Amino acid sequence: MTSSRTGATWLMLTPAVSLIAVFIFVPIVLTIWLSFHEWSTQTGFGAARFVGLRNYQDLFGSISVGRDFKQAFLNTAVYTGLSVVIILPLSVMLGLLVHQTRVAGGHVLRAVLFSTYMVPMIAVALVWSKLYSPTEGPINQILSWVGIGPQLWLSSPDTALFSIVILNVWQQVGYFTVLVIAGLTQIPTPLYEAARIDGANRIQEFFGVTLPLLRRTLLFSAVIAVINAVQVFEPVALITQGGPANATNVLTYHIRRVGIERAQGGLGSAMAVMLMLSLIVVIVLIFAMARQKEER
Repeated sequence: MTSSRTGATWLMLTPAVSLIAVFIFVPIVLTIWLSFHEWSTQTGFGAARFVGLRNYQDLFGSISVGRDFKQAFLNTAVYTGLSVVIILPLSVMLGLLVHQTRVAGGHVLRAVLFSTYMVPMIAVALVWSKLYSPTEGPINQILSWVGIGPQLWLSSPDTALFSIVILNVWQQVGYFTVLVIAGLTQIPTPLYEAARIDGANRIQEFFGVTLPLLRRTLLFSAVIAVINAVQVFEPVALITQGGPANATNVLTYHIRRVGIERAQGGLGSAMAVMLMLSLIVVIVLIFAMARQKEER
């Protein structure tokens, strides 16, 4: 009976496992294999020539390939860090606002916030490129009302990357707000009542009850926010093309430019492997930090 049940379970899992293997594990293994080869994307895999660690040496060397990779890696790290640091606190603030029953129109606000996440990133990028326009953009027009001159949001190396971050925050924050609201609904009301009986004010309730019990929700949100951020591609490809002066040249766009446009498939695969390893390290560190806090 047990063996037949186990066989039936594996039979039902086989289609899903096969799809995961074909579309996830096989590409990962192939990418790792190609990272040790010199290969042009204009030829077949049979033309790949084994070069060992040379691709990785080039990435961390002092030649132009290494400099461009390091700049793209730094841009991706800054973009990811800023996105997570802005999205998480903002989603908590909006989640608390929507979750409070005394606020009228909470359900409408929740729908509006989540609707931004439903808009395709391509459409968001095109709309925000118009909003950032130096001459016709509404953002600069609003700033002119308070005496601030027009800003070159996407044309200046000092502001281009941050402008893309704001675009990402606008599109993503609604999804994470819904996650926070889901976490808030799991907090028992008697805990707040007990805190009020002990004389706690709103701020003490937040730091003593709400924030500790939202820890797991925020941990999940942080991991998803990091994964989403490192995959940024559409805004860079559609608006800035990595400029100005490589200020927005993030790794995903740089991998596409090297691996496809320049047909350096082996080098692009090495960059993709480094991006994957960096993402794994960051996620492991996030979980490790969360576990340390729980142990304390």
